[in-house]
Amino acid sequence: MDLNFLRDLRRDYGAAGDFAMAYVIAHEVGHHIQHLNGITEKVYAKKNKLSKKEFNKLSVKLELQADYLAGMWAHHAQKMKNILEEGDIQEAIEAASAVGDDRLQKKAQGYVVPDAFTHGSSKQRIAWFLKGFKQGTFAAGNTFK
Repeated sequence: MDLNFLRDLRRDYGAAGDFAMAYVIAHEVGHHIQHLNGITEKVYAKKNKLSKKEFNKLSVKLELQADYLAGMWAHHAQKMKNILEEGDIQEAIEAASAVGDDRLQKKAQGYVVPDAFTHGSSKQRIAWFLKGFKQGTFAAGNTFK
């Protein structure tokens, strides 16, 4: 993980706070969980068999599942350790929103191209994080359905 991204998250994307950083780290841990479970490999095995547009859709599902897993981590961290402070979930929501493809594309090029999304819209990223936080189970996190 590029730790400079945590600085950029605050400085360039306006997502400040310790829990904004915790969301990003938990999202990356979610990718590791996907790797350990063979999910990442299954998705990337399809890359050369699909159009760029169709593969982007799979990539979005993979990223949204990592957002779900980040929310699931927050659920269990709170349940087991009671670590959340007032405003923490809002910080995570702001970070998820800040790195949505729609917001990033709008900032970079002035317009949004949904077919080019690889991580999901701000709204999708927030929704899957919150679903993971509320549900707290692996069963509810299948973004590929």
